[in-house]
Amino acid sequence: MARRPPTHRKPASSQGKQASTGELRIIGGDWRSRKLHFPDAGGVRPSPARTRETLFNWLSFHLAGSRCLDLFAGSGALGLEALSRGAAATTLVDHTPALAKALRDNLRLLGTDKGHVVCQDVAQFLARGEEPGYDVLFMDPPFRQGWLERLMPLLDSRQWIKPGGWVYVEHERELSLPPVPASWHLHRQKSAGQVSYCLFRAGEQEEPAAD
Repeated sequence: MARRPPTHRKPASSQGKQASTGELRIIGGDWRSRKLHFPDAGGVRPSPARTRETLFNWLSFHLAGSRCLDLFAGSGALGLEALSRGAAATTLVDHTPALAKALRDNLRLLGTDKGHVVCQDVAQFLARGEEPGYDVLFMDPPFRQGWLERLMPLLDSRQWIKPGGWVYVEHERELSLPPVPASWHLHRQKSAGQVSYCLFRAGEQEEPAAD
């Protein structure tokens, strides 16, 4: 869940709660149309519904029973959507205490124990390498801070993704994606507005699919 640059943020509202909270709507699965709230901390905004719909269409045959890791979880738009659509478990990582608390509150509100929230810097979390072998990883980091260059070597060397697993990455459209690990192979990619997003398969060579 990227922290967008200040120029991309919505104008602040002067109406109390509206100025301090954001709203997320689950778009598919068991919790379809459920609305959740999260603090407006650090410029966090959910990935647009159209982008999420495209992503989860790409993953539609791979989510059931999967273990997911949502880095820079923010509002939880990706990790919670995965749970709604059949993932067995999701770990949501975000370093902002207010966002981590909101994620835990929303998991309780949804009545699920399948989500685990970690309030920690993402690089520190990945460096420990204690829970390798996820089936699906979501990575939507803050833009223009060099996170992808720092994290992709950790993901590869610590074997966070199972062979045959899936890695979703968002990045600035105007910048090229940094080199990915040699074992990742591009499956799909699209751009919308100022964002490009890609889905990689780890450890299995394949031709990129057409939309």
